[in-house]
Amino acid sequence: MLQRMKNPGKTRSVTVSDVAREAKVSKATAARVLGGYGVFSDKVHEKVMAAAKALDYRPNELARSMTTGKSGIIGVVVGDIENPFFSLAVRGISDAARAAGLNVILTNSGERIEAEKAAVRVLMGKRVDGLIVTPAESRDISHLRDIHRSGRPLALLDRALPGFDVDTVTVDDHEAAMRATRMLAQAGHRQMAYVTAVDSARHEYRDIEQIYTSSVRERIEGFLAVCRQTDIEAPERFVHLGATGPDETRAIAARLLSRADRPTAILASDSLIALEIFRVVRQMGMRVPDDLSLITFHNADWTSVTSPPITVIDQPVYALGKKVAELLIRRLKGETQAPERIVLPTSIIERGSVGPPLSSQ
Repeated sequence: MLQRMKNPGKTRSVTVSDVAREAKVSKATAARVLGGYGVFSDKVHEKVMAAAKALDYRPNELARSMTTGKSGIIGVVVGDIENPFFSLAVRGISDAARAAGLNVILTNSGERIEAEKAAVRVLMGKRVDGLIVTPAESRDISHLRDIHRSGRPLALLDRALPGFDVDTVTVDDHEAAMRATRMLAQAGHRQMAYVTAVDSARHEYRDIEQIYTSSVRERIEGFLAVCRQTDIEAPERFVHLGATGPDETRAIAARLLSRADRPTAILASDSLIALEIFRVVRQMGMRVPDDLSLITFHNADWTSVTSPPITVIDQPVYALGKKVAELLIRRLKGETQAPERIVLPTSIIERGSVGPPLSSQ
């Protein structure tokens, strides 16, 4: 009969040797069973696991990774943990990882390339089995190429990198921006603004070559394409950068809405930006959609409970995270097919925040 180890007054961890002794097998055999590698019989597996349970054995993950070459951990680097978009995507990643018996280490880059590189170094040092990264920008990806060359599986979340052939899951950002902008144009708007957190040295948008975040680049291109189709002159002047936080976003919104030629509609690049714009509209005594029509990317919880509720571009965010994790897990299991680029569709949920501009009422 198996007996639990009695160590009164001691805190020594139970070792593989202890489990082997209790199960009456060799240490090597116990290590194979507990590590899930090598060959052993069902009877031996049952004896070792029963001993481990009786002794309350807790595996040393670092030691196991050095023995098996596997840590059972996926490393994840996202741009902004506080953004509900990334929170939901990470939930999808975590659920898929858990179903595969894997754990997740989450890190935040703050959309800064140096912080992203540092996060990758830390995760590689922790011997993660593979990584999922949301690249902060496309011009400096040497650290991602290093991951790829190391043989560790790498998958990209939400943002593709041209010329970098790894598994990637994104949404149809270009088409989504076109649909939203077209909705505003069809409502009669010609003074439309696009507001994004992406910034530049002078905080001014000149051309698309300034934008190094692929998803934002595609959204701006979609916005500008519809503006040009609608014969809006020099639509680039309606792209506004630098909404990097609540204070910065409120400053941009207040400046735009105070101008004589203020926009009659705004397309927000994410729900955090849209929330601050909505607040400024209220603070200035204006109303949505009478004074300003508003559409945002991401169906955040708050967008459905405001008055009026906000029209949103609904992205399948949970599915985005779950799918990218599934692609990575397939690589971890040894699949060697060509890298996949999966683009998930979006939809627009029409609510009460879009109406005709005042000049046409």
